[in-house]
Amino acid sequence: MSRAPGSSFGFIGLGAMGAGMAGCLRRRGYPLKVFAREARAVQALVDQGATAGTGPADVGRGSAIVFLSLPDDAAVHEVLFADGGLVHGLAAGSTVVDTSTIAAASARGFAAALAARGIGFLDAPVSGGQQGAAEGVLSCMVGGETASVDACREALGAFCKSVLHVGGVGAGQVVKACNQVAVAGALLGVADALALAEAEGVDPAPMREALLGGAARSFSLEKHAPRIAAGQFTPGFRAALMRKDLRLALQGAQATGTVLPTAALAERLLDELCEGGRADWDWAALALQVRALSGKALPEHREPRA
Repeated sequence: MSRAPGSSFGFIGLGAMGAGMAGCLRRRGYPLKVFAREARAVQALVDQGATAGTGPADVGRGSAIVFLSLPDDAAVHEVLFADGGLVHGLAAGSTVVDTSTIAAASARGFAAALAARGIGFLDAPVSGGQQGAAEGVLSCMVGGETASVDACREALGAFCKSVLHVGGVGAGQVVKACNQVAVAGALLGVADALALAEAEGVDPAPMREALLGGAARSFSLEKHAPRIAAGQFTPGFRAALMRKDLRLALQGAQATGTVLPTAALAERLLDELCEGGRADWDWAALALQVRALSGKALPEHREPRA
């Protein structure tokens, strides 16, 4: 016999983003059961008043909504459908809200499989980085049925300043891909500008200030340019994750016969950065690869600066 979903909430995946989002839910007073492979991450949430789950199925039992924050499609599939997965604990009428960045096609497949069991699914990728997650000011692009979005909007508001319903299941992932393509292009432009200023012997600080006063103003120019100039590449958002996101965007584009030249260049440069031992640096270190195109030496491999 199916059970009606309870009033509790679940959270699976307590990495750099998930820990911050789950912490916001606890600070808002949401009863929360959590699970992650990292015991220390679970304990940190237990210390904030959450309950530790023994696995995904256990987290699902009695939960009305379960949030996921996982690294890729395979991890989401495993948490949902493997032995001991969420489907073995969730009741009909409950909803899975996946904040991971995955392929839109995967999101649609997961939603269809869950719908057959009477379980709702929203793809709700977020933007704003680790600090935004901790401070509860992320932006969220949600794909799914309107009724499900409305039912989850208040809880999403615990860690998001903006929750925008962008269409049916999969649309959230498409919009997130668009976001990553756009910010990658902006960062490439900033990296080019910094390289040009350096080559011409112009101080990048006043150059940046001048550009911020005009049409070139962007988040990348405002936030990333100073850390690039200072060589400060502590994430933030890791280069390996941005490479993954751009690959998802390019795969989706290829399936529709769409060419994304700027995204393809950014992905290639990020791949070189990651393969050069800098996968855990902030993705703004992409600017180093732009310098390398002009024959400028990259710094020796080291841990990102604190």
